[in-house]
Parts: sequence; C-alpha cells; structure tokens
Amino acid sequence: MRLSDLHYDLPPERIAQHPCEPRDQARLLVLDRRTGALEDARVKDLPRWLRAGDVLVLNDTRVFPARLIGRREPTGGLVEVFLVRETAPQTWTALVKPGRRVRVGDRLIFGQDELRGVVTGRLPDGRRTIAFNCDGDFFALLDRIGRTPLPPYIAREADTPSDRERYQTVYAATPGSIAAPTAGLHFTPELLSTLAAQGVEIVKLTLHVGYGTFQPVRTENLAAHRVEPEVYVVPEATAQRINAARRERRRVIAVGTTSTRTLETVAQDGVDGNLVRAGQGVTDLTIVPGFRFRVLDGLLTNFHLPQSSLLALVVAFGGYEPVMRAYRHAVAVGYRFYSYGDAMLLI
Repeated sequence: MRLSDLHYDLPPERIAQHPCEPRDQARLLVLDRRTGALEDARVKDLPRWLRAGDVLVLNDTRVFPARLIGRREPTGGLVEVFLVRETAPQTWTALVKPGRRVRVGDRLIFGQDELRGVVTGRLPDGRRTIAFNCDGDFFALLDRIGRTPLPPYIAREADTPSDRERYQTVYAATPGSIAAPTAGLHFTPELLSTLAAQGVEIVKLTLHVGYGTFQPVRTENLAAHRVEPEVYVVPEATAQRINAARRERRRVIAVGTTSTRTLETVAQDGVDGNLVRAGQGVTDLTIVPGFRFRVLDGLLTNFHLPQSSLLALVVAFGGYEPVMRAYRHAVAVGYRFYSYGDAMLLI
C-alpha cells in the first residue's frame, strides 16, 4: 500500500483543541468488522459492545512534563526543549527551538537555575543530545518546571493546568511517555467499574510512547517505514489472562495502538502453547496492511492523522475500505479528531 492511499480531507475545525467533558461523553463510532456496518454512539455506551469474558487491555504509561522552556548562555535567548528519549542517566535526545541557533556546546538553563544542560551532539535529523545536571530527582524536578507535551496540532499559546490531568489516563501509573495513549483518555473510574461488574476482564501493560508513535512517514512505500523503538513491559499476570482468553476463544480488545503493538510484539515469540509472553523489551514493530494479527479481536482507538503509521495500523486491522469509509463518515457528521478527539471501536 502507498502512503498516499491513506489520505483523507479533514477541515481544521475538526481537530479537537480541548478534551470532552466528562471523559466518557466523547463520541464513539462503532465499526462492525464482519458486516462493515457503522453506528454512532458515546464512549459511555461501551458496555453494549463488550461482554463477559472479554479481556480489555490498557496501557498504564504516564506522561511526564517533557517540554522545557529555558534560556541559552551567555546570550539569554529563549529555547524550547522537547525531551524525546533518555539514552543514559540524565542524557536525552531532544527536539529544540529555535533549531538553527542551538549549537553543540551551548549551555542551557531551566527554571530558577535548578536544571542545567549542555548540548553535546546533533543528530542527522536535527535532534540534539543534551546532558542535564540537577540536584535531586530529575523526574521530580520535571514535574515542577516542565510543561505538558501537547502535540503541535493543539494550537494554543500554552498548556493549561487542567492539561496536566486531562492529557493523562485515569489509570496512568508508570512515568515515561512523551505523548498520551489517547484512546485511554476516554475512560472514567465509573466506566471501568461498570465493565468489570459485567464480567469484562481488565488487564494492563506498559508501552512508553516515544517519538516513533507520531513520527512522520517519509516513504511512499509503507512497507519501508519503521517506527522508532519504544520500551514495553508485559506483566506475567497480564500474559496469563490473555493466553487463557485465547485458549478459551474469548475476545481480546486493545485500548489504543500502543497496546496493540505491544501485544503483537510479544506474540511473535510465544512458546509452550502460550501465544503471549510476559517480559520487558524494546519494540519497533510497524504494523501496515497485510500484517497478520495474532492476538487482537477488537480495537478502541482515536481518529488519526492522514498518512500516518497509526492510521496504517487501523487500516491493517479493520480493512482499507471500511476504515476509510468510517473516517469519511466521521468527518461528515462532525466527529472531533486526534488526541483530544472522539473514538472509534472496531469489533
């Protein structure tokens, strides 16, 4: 499949700038993969489509405040640093603005001189390597002086205090992501309790969302694209419950593309009659049309950017024509798109 096949027209006003309140009032477009039928609903209606015995898989990663606003020494010029990946303790690759002015050797200061950094390298794609120095816990300091890493299509002058809570799932636990696993943003504790009460098993894994998840696809041939590696953890209890469901022909439904990629990664090496193996590692699994899914029976996901690896994954799972028809329907009837937007259930 070609990258251009994943194009669709989206009016700018369809891009959500703020989250839905309450969370589970977001709209939900349900695609029946067997018949191709579409149904408009709300996320709070999920119990209509999930049933006792289903296993719902959540990604419990926690977004950390990865945006830093500081100044360069000795000029005092402003600099914005978006932390991308930690390569060693307190050493990160990062996106920087203004990119042309930040050079190797520059010294950077953040907060009230609480965090300092030195630019130690420049990568071919323009990212910088920055070695930081601070007293005390690095992530605790980021919590205080960092900003919520909202994606660039949320076109606001700055994040707000409410973004700290809303750009985070209610079950977020382990810090490490620079972007939210956005399908999970729609869940409330009450909705999760309702699903559990009707017999839906809820399990968790962790994939720390990195730059690879939203990295632009720069090749027309989708098969040639690879997402950047991201760290995952699949607990033993999660693997056991998913394996039991597969043996008993019960459905496994992933919340988000990150949960999907993690499950399909650990399914590749399943042994001893178990499809999914527990453990931790790094995945660069890139799912495009033609991929053979081994674990999933359903997927809850947000609406993704045209010509993106995330849309390619959804098309791979739901089929090209049904998914693109669903996207055209969502645009036509006013669904809200992207991170703070509405959701789609493929089942």
